[in-house]
Parts: sequence; structure tokens; C-alpha cells
Amino acid sequence: MGEFKVHCVRFFDYVPSGVRCMAFAEDTNKLALARNDGSVEVFSFSSFYYQEKVIPGDESRSIESICWAAGNRLFTAGLNGEIIEYDLEKLCVKYTLDAYGGPIWNIAANACSTHLAVSCEDGSVKLFSITTDHIKFERNLDRQKGRLLCVAWHPLGTHIVTGSVNKIQVFKASSGHLEHVLKLDSRPLAGQRRECVVWSVAVLSNGDIISVDSSGKLQFWDLEKGTLIHTHSVANCDILSLAVSKAEDSLVVGTAEGVVFQFQHIASKAGECERQWVRTKPFRYHTHDVRAVAHSSTAIISGGVEGHLVIRSLMEKIEVKSYEAALRKITFPHYHLVSSAQKAGQLLFQFPEHLELWQLGNTDISGTDGDVLPVKKKQELILKLKRKGSESIRCSSVSHCGSWICYATSSQLYLYRLQYEKESVSLSRVHKLPQLPSAALKLLFSPNSKRLYVGSEGGCVHVMEISDGTCKLGPTLQPPSESTNRSLSSVHLMAASMNGSYLAVAAPSSQIDVYNTQLMKYECSVPRYSCPPSALSIHPTTENLVIAYADRVMSLLLF
Repeated sequence: MGEFKVHCVRFFDYVPSGVRCMAFAEDTNKLALARNDGSVEVFSFSSFYYQEKVIPGDESRSIESICWAAGNRLFTAGLNGEIIEYDLEKLCVKYTLDAYGGPIWNIAANACSTHLAVSCEDGSVKLFSITTDHIKFERNLDRQKGRLLCVAWHPLGTHIVTGSVNKIQVFKASSGHLEHVLKLDSRPLAGQRRECVVWSVAVLSNGDIISVDSSGKLQFWDLEKGTLIHTHSVANCDILSLAVSKAEDSLVVGTAEGVVFQFQHIASKAGECERQWVRTKPFRYHTHDVRAVAHSSTAIISGGVEGHLVIRSLMEKIEVKSYEAALRKITFPHYHLVSSAQKAGQLLFQFPEHLELWQLGNTDISGTDGDVLPVKKKQELILKLKRKGSESIRCSSVSHCGSWICYATSSQLYLYRLQYEKESVSLSRVHKLPQLPSAALKLLFSPNSKRLYVGSEGGCVHVMEISDGTCKLGPTLQPPSESTNRSLSSVHLMAASMNGSYLAVAAPSSQIDVYNTQLMKYECSVPRYSCPPSALSIHPTTENLVIAYADRVMSLLLF
């Protein structure tokens, strides 16, 4: 192995946005998560919790609730009063629909995925029917006084339950009429008037309603009689979130103190048939509010405002028992936020709202293996480039020579040229960029900085030729039609050989194609593996392709 220097970079101050809401789909084993910046992420639990899709945020988009429906369709709703469906192939907003009820606090789909219900600021619950490629407004339920903060369906679709301040409402789904109003205890405490806010509700198949509120109580109600069955005083703070397992034998709640509690439906004594809900396990993996929780068949999942996604496996539900299997904390994105200009000794850091270009520090001292060398010149921030518009930055890249920077949002591609004069740097934007057939999902400059590879949907790569401050659209590299699963073939990884001969392109479906960039044609495909690739690179001299997968398996392809 040749001699090289390792830079320890400690100045990338990336802070993830807080987790706002989440939804788990049991049939696909996928978790959808929305953050405070309006971004949406999809994790595949079947692929070692890999983050297979990311839809960048937007300052104009507010997300309060998220849900799956009709298999693989994803919806969100927020305080801007709009319902959004997402295109999970193009990784963008498919369409938006105004509910005309003011801010929307919650959205939920019924068990058979035929209808969506949204609870609104104006006290209304609106029903939308789910069609093949859209949703259509159907009707309003009886309007109530005050905002409705949460909504849930009965598993059979017969009733809709909402929560508000000091009360829970039960509606008949077929008629839309109010059946019961369940009033919570809002008696004055220490001489002060207080309000009890119902933050989340759920309905079990036996007709029990579960609610959590700002008084720190978990309560069970009888849907038919409209009476209180049992109360658990869980915490001295708000309980903000609630989720029930599909088998209805376990539930999890998240509190404002960062603690997650699990309750299990178990027999009070051995051999007895009668069961009751018992608090079994508290977990403290968050430092602030736990605004979102979810429950899979084998794990409880929680998200906090500090940005952590925590997956705590239930050891009694899994076969391989280890600490790694028991706990997984995901803080940073699985996609690349750092690109390097190797010849110039620079790093480009990607943030949602800006880019930072840094010059690495250097030393004039050589040592032996393992030596820590003193830095003669410290790292220096060369450039801070703010994004245009309200859309967050999806991907970015810097050329090897450090003369070009490119970034893309959901709707626009930006290319800049950098010119260095002594101690100053000038930046100029290339305005007349060619129109791309589809949005940019991944960016990479060729080693000679004369080409920009733009990864897109369907496994396609658009080649842009760069020369003398201009940019022209070249050929498009496309995978063989028989190897393309378009729903999973959005490009998320690219690697180019140093001599400019090959380009490797990967998708979350484990489809990896190699192209000859001198002849601009398809070369070969890598045999598919069971897990998606998480990183890939081409060796600078041997041109062997090295692939790392989500399950930590490494693969080497010899050319």
C-alpha cells in the first residue's frame, strides 16, 4: 500500500432537522418520516434500515402528519392547509390539494385504503376518496367547535375518532354524524384553570379508544358506551405521540421529556384469560420532545426534535440477539453530503440551505506510519453559497480542479464557475443551462472536469459537456430495458474512473450498471445483491469496482 496522509475533518457542522411525524407500513416493511424542514425520508427495514429515498424539503411546505395508503402511496398534510401526495419514483411532490379547512393537524387512511380523513383547524373532518392516481373530496363530517388535533379510524372503517381540547369526538363514518363526546378531566389545578389537549388517538378492533394528552395520561375508552375504562398516569409532562402494533398486543408513547414508554397487553396472572395493559419498558434515547413514534412487528421506533431516529428491537420478537440488533440510532443521512476536489485539496459541504467550500489544512513535515503531523496552515472557508429560492438542496458536487460547483433542487439545476486570483475567489453562474428531460437526483464531475454527469430517474444519466464557461447537453446513458425496475431505479450513487473510461451507476434496487464513457455506451451490469449499495468507487489504477452494501458486505468487481 502506498503512503498517504489522512485528514481528520472536524469542521462539518451539520445539524439534522427534527423529526416531526412518521408512519410505518407493515406490508412493505418501510418507514416514512417527515422532518421540520419539510423533507420526507423512506427507510427500508428489510434492507438493514437503509434510507432508500429522500425528498428534499421546502420552506413553503409545512408537514404535521404523514400516512401510507393503497400499498406504496405516501401522503402528508400540514398547517398550510394542503394535502400532498409524493412521487416516489421521481422523488418529488406529485400534486397538492387544498382541503379548504384551514391548517390541517392530522391525516389518516382507513384500513382498506379507500379513504383519507383529515382533521382541520376549523373543527371539520374531511373525507377524501382515494382514486387510481389522485384523491377526490367526498364530504364533511359534523363540524365541531375548536381545532381537531388528531384523527384515527376504527380498523373496520365504521367509526372515526378525533381529539381536541378537553374532549374526544366519535363519528359514524357512514353518516358523518357525531355519536359521542368523551370529556376529559380539566378541573382546575392549584387554583389555576387548565386545558387538557388530546395529542393523539387510536382505535382498537374491539372498540377501545386509546388517547394521550397534555396531562401525561394514557386513557382507554369504550367506543360504544362513550365511557372511560382505565387511566394510566405515565408522566408529569405532555404525552405527544402514540402508536399501536398491528397485533394490538403492544403500544408505545413518546413524551415531552424525551422518554418513550412501552405498554403490553398481557395476562395479570399466569394461566388467566383476562388481559390488561401494563407498562413494561421505559426508554430514554432522546434529549427533547418525542414528537413521533411508530410500532413494527419486531421493534418500536421513535423520532425526537433533536433529529435522532431510534429503532429499538423487541428482543423477544427477534432470533439473533445482540446489542446491535437491539438498538439502532440514525442521526445523519445515508446519502453523501461531502464531495472532494482532489487536485485542489478542497471539500464541499452540503447543507439544506447553503454550500460551503473549504480548503484543507496542510503540513510540510513527513513522518512514519501512525504519526500525527502538525498543521502548518489551518483549514480555511473559501466560499459560502446560499441556495436560490425556498427549495432545499438535493445534491451537489465540486470538480476535481475546484473550478466548478454544481447543485440541484427538486426543480432546478445550478452551475457555477470559480476563478482564483491570489487571495481572492470570484464566482460566476452559468445561466444558460440546457433543459434536462427529468430532474437531477445525483451529480458528479468527470476527473478532467470537462463533463458533468447528472443521475436521474429510471437509472438514466444525462451527460453535460462543459467548456469555456458554457454547458451543452450530450448523450444520455440508459440501462438495458430488461434490467430496469423504474419504481426503484432512481440513481443515488455514481463513481467515475480516474482515466475517464468508466462510469458506475447504482440505484436502491441494487441495480449497478457500468458505462464506457469514451464510447458513450453501456458496458455491463453487476450481479444483483439482496441489499442496496451504500457506497461505490473505482480504483484509480486497477479500475476495479469496489461496492459497499447496506448490510456491511463488500464486493470487488474486476475489469
